[in-house]
Amino acid sequence: MAVMKFMKLGTRPDTFHTQEATRTVISETPSDLSIKINITYLIHKLQFPVVPKCGLLQRLCSNHSSSKNNGDEKIRIELHEIPGGEDGFELCAKFCYGITINLSAHNFVSAFCAANFLGMYESTDEGNFVSKLESFFISCILCGWKDSILALCSSVGVSEWCHNLGITSKCIDSIVHNILTPPPKVTWSYTYTRPGYNKKNHRSVPKDWWTEDIADLDINLFRCIVLAISSTCILPPPLIGEALHVYTCRWLSDVRGRSTSDNVEKNRQIIETIIGLIPPDRESVSVSFSLRVLHLANVLGASQVTKAEIIRRCSLLLEEATVKDLLFSNSMSKDDDNGQCLELDDDVDLVVGVLESYLMMWRRNNSDDDVENEQHLRSIRKVGKLIDCYLQVVARDRKMCVAKMICVAEALPDHARPTHDHIYKAINIFLKEHPDISKAEKKRLCRVLNCQKLTPELRSHAVKNERLPLRTVVQVLFFEQEMKGSKTSRQGVVEGTEEDQLQDEMRCEQKQRPGSGDLMRPQTQQKLRRSESTRSKPSGKESHKMKASELIKKSIVESRRKFVVHKGEERGRS
Repeated sequence: MAVMKFMKLGTRPDTFHTQEATRTVISETPSDLSIKINITYLIHKLQFPVVPKCGLLQRLCSNHSSSKNNGDEKIRIELHEIPGGEDGFELCAKFCYGITINLSAHNFVSAFCAANFLGMYESTDEGNFVSKLESFFISCILCGWKDSILALCSSVGVSEWCHNLGITSKCIDSIVHNILTPPPKVTWSYTYTRPGYNKKNHRSVPKDWWTEDIADLDINLFRCIVLAISSTCILPPPLIGEALHVYTCRWLSDVRGRSTSDNVEKNRQIIETIIGLIPPDRESVSVSFSLRVLHLANVLGASQVTKAEIIRRCSLLLEEATVKDLLFSNSMSKDDDNGQCLELDDDVDLVVGVLESYLMMWRRNNSDDDVENEQHLRSIRKVGKLIDCYLQVVARDRKMCVAKMICVAEALPDHARPTHDHIYKAINIFLKEHPDISKAEKKRLCRVLNCQKLTPELRSHAVKNERLPLRTVVQVLFFEQEMKGSKTSRQGVVEGTEEDQLQDEMRCEQKQRPGSGDLMRPQTQQKLRRSESTRSKPSGKESHKMKASELIKKSIVESRRKFVVHKGEERGRS
């Protein structure tokens, strides 16, 4: 495995020391040059080749001497704008003094930018600092995977200088080249900390080996690398999507916990960039990640264009989602200090937005082809069940209002619900958790329910459910009576058919036995008597419809009477 590269320059021991915000060199000769950055450096003009190696200092000292006409006076120069700051300048000064310095990817950028700023070129002095740094950059840093990434990470504060000097572009090219290397040929060290992964147990290199290392980069540099990779069309879209997922987890894992006015803008830039980098392919990112990104975009106040795009992507994958994906489970709120009541911080408006986008797409893609219609029907029924199960969870949230509950429930078309069992359960849970809502709100909520689409078990439950409005209970009871009436009517039709058959048999017997009069076989007489006795009983749909309202009233009165008695017994016990 490759290790990080270093370059050692100089042989003298470090003689710099700090005293009262001043860095000076221990020497018998007093300093005659003062360099002010954030702290002051007291160095020597001519005894050591500091000025001779720095073209900028040569010009500044020359101008100062000519203006003062006194070469012996201590010169004071301010270099507040030097790239790389104090660290970069001190590396350059130590190089001039011959003091030992160790260069690596950590300090290369500050040294290289400062050396170029000071004009430490070959034209100024042979074997100067810039040429040595360039050799180290080409032969070591660009050849190392982690060295290139570390160099890019350290370039953030001096990005303009790095861009102009070619550091950024060369590092990006090196990183992209390594990423596109086939995994079997990867021989360098990399960071891979997925749960359950152990390098000792896995001899092969994972396809996404590079995703965690580039997640340390600034979002602008990360964007450049992802765009460069995507432009080659070599890596599959899901692999690029995995890199976006890792980067999001690295920087936006706890947005609510650490969001301040200082980093909200940065986080907003990150999430908008991530959304813009998602490949157009449907399978590039999972629905779970897409919904999480949507939630983050909403929390961070991303632009409407950005949110519209991620909502569209979520709608494409909605049928693959689970209830947990829609709940944004990382966001929980406590109602009290003891944590007695944990409620889901649901974002119903986002779910409605995704659902509406899905329905627009569904209606647009609906066709007359029977096969495609079956696929579309399966898709919308899957989404319908998902939304109803989602409502069952958010209905427990005390902050959930009736209007939002109705908004989500009514958004689905009729064919999305082959049965209304799931929406009934959601309504029942909501009424249980919100006992203080008005009768009008109850009626409005229960209008969503189609009693004819309830299974017999839930119709029985609804009849006895005291939380439901009386009108809904009456509808359930009336439908049940209609069902019973239709069954009895069908039985009457069957019995009438049997009677006609018996009469036909009698006529046939009379024809076969002339002069037999009214005599019939005993079996035929028995069947006829049974048929007449059955026909004498009231049956059919008409008779049940006439009695339906009376039965319904009796059932309601009996249910309410039992409820009142039960409540009275509870009060007596208390």
